[in-house]
Amino acid sequence: MNKTIFITGASSGLGKAAAKLFAEKGWTVIATMRSIENETELSQLPNAHVLELDICNSVQITDVVTKAERISPVDVLFNNAGYGLGGDLEALSIEQIERQIDTNFLGTVLVSKAFLPYFKKRRSGVVISTSSIAAYFPEPFIAVYGATKAALEIWTAGMSFELEKIGISIKTIVPSSMQTSFLSNAEMAFKPDYQSDFNNYIRKLMAEAGSVADSPDDIAKIVYETATDGKKQLHYFAGKDATQKYEKLRTAGLEVVMEDTRKLLFL
Repeated sequence: MNKTIFITGASSGLGKAAAKLFAEKGWTVIATMRSIENETELSQLPNAHVLELDICNSVQITDVVTKAERISPVDVLFNNAGYGLGGDLEALSIEQIERQIDTNFLGTVLVSKAFLPYFKKRRSGVVISTSSIAAYFPEPFIAVYGATKAALEIWTAGMSFELEKIGISIKTIVPSSMQTSFLSNAEMAFKPDYQSDFNNYIRKLMAEAGSVADSPDDIAKIVYETATDGKKQLHYFAGKDATQKYEKLRTAGLEVVMEDTRKLLFL
């Protein structure tokens, strides 16, 4: 029996790579994005359905989830929609902060909530959300972004207790940088006295790390593994950079990690 996955944020990057991979594996794919006007690739796949969804719109979430369930009962929800917000807190507007929280955290919660009655009735389902190594590995100028991803991690762990007894699994994918348009699409805001610190940090970080970005196709394979392995594992560190950073954090401790970052920023 063919299975069905519902993906948010499928217009590019990891979301699109996952949609294509699951379709290749014979799954029915319901790929959603804020605007479907320019999407041509996924709509050509015989087992894919493209729907418009802004996860900050709670009314639209309910309507689209209902429509998706009519297309095909959903087995896996992949909460991938999100974006980056960078800069110093002084420069960020209230609207920017609210939109970051609404998109990266609240929207994911509300989409998941909308699917729960269906999953509960079938006593099966997997909820996967794209987190970030920034949830574990603090970095300057992306504190709000990192906080939204950390919230996803704790929310996932807490929800696992609620969902386990009714047959639903909940997990996160934890990547680091990927070869996508994520950075170019990020919102940035700086006051002049912070800009030089940011430029200095990024320059040193890139010189030290080199090219470490993972391919979204490779991370999509880990999404597939997460969806199909049947494990109770909560968090899947995805890609070489995320795995190395988490291992450093685990072995050296947060204080050492933060001191290394402080040296990159200030020395």
